[in-house]
Amino acid sequence: MAKYAMAIDLNKCIGCYNCQVACKDEHVYNAFPPVAAEQPAFGQFWLSIEEREQVWNPSHIKVTYIPKPCQHCGDAPCAKAAKNGAIYKREDGIVIIDPEKAAGQKDLVASCPYGSIYLNEEKGLPQKCTFCAHLVDDGWQEPRCAQSCPMSCMYFGDVEDPESKISKFLAANQAEAFHPEYGTKPNVYYVGLPKPHLSGTVRLAEGNECAADVTVTLTGPDGAKRTATTDCFGDFDFKNAPRGACQIAYELAGYATQSSPIVLDKEITFLGEIQLSR
Repeated sequence: MAKYAMAIDLNKCIGCYNCQVACKDEHVYNAFPPVAAEQPAFGQFWLSIEEREQVWNPSHIKVTYIPKPCQHCGDAPCAKAAKNGAIYKREDGIVIIDPEKAAGQKDLVASCPYGSIYLNEEKGLPQKCTFCAHLVDDGWQEPRCAQSCPMSCMYFGDVEDPESKISKFLAANQAEAFHPEYGTKPNVYYVGLPKPHLSGTVRLAEGNECAADVTVTLTGPDGAKRTATTDCFGDFDFKNAPRGACQIAYELAGYATQSSPIVLDKEITFLGEIQLSR
């Protein structure tokens, strides 16, 4: 039996929203029993897109587009919260909300930490992405969102088949879960999720001059080290820095080495001015 999952390469996503439009084209006013009732025209995005903006400096603004379908979790909180088997995981890993059994269970909307479940007010029915299970069952190789992507940044398939497109992609890239702290064992993987951006300015204590050519070493929570060198203005930065408790050190010949602990838990961290003394 196949085990379906999706991987999304955010480095290739251009924010065209084709995937979202294709999802709505497939599901709005179209019912596919027993896996889904029709999606209403407004108020639901079974594939939502988060726009994450990072302002590194006035001339460099990066926007990352994050398509967010249901994560089809291996340990799905919604399935645990549902009554009478209203939400279940199929043998192929796809999580389904039964459109009949789930009617009236409005509290299931709050059970998803990713915000992927929506309430059909008219039917009193919680609804969400199905990975287009009706198409997969009909022989399609991928859901409509992936099929419509002009950049081919979505990979869907059997992760237990080493020859599948998604398995080869995951083997070649360092993918990760969105919000791993939720502990839900999601079956949607991402490459290129935004990481913290760390920057600062180093100056010399005497004369408050800009300190060029300072070696700045950032040691991550796992002990991995990254280095940067200050420019002629004393500025340095680390793009895609690791999250968590880190150590940062500054070294320049003739000056005392400085080091201090920092915690990177924000999208943008500016350390301000660091002064080096002899």
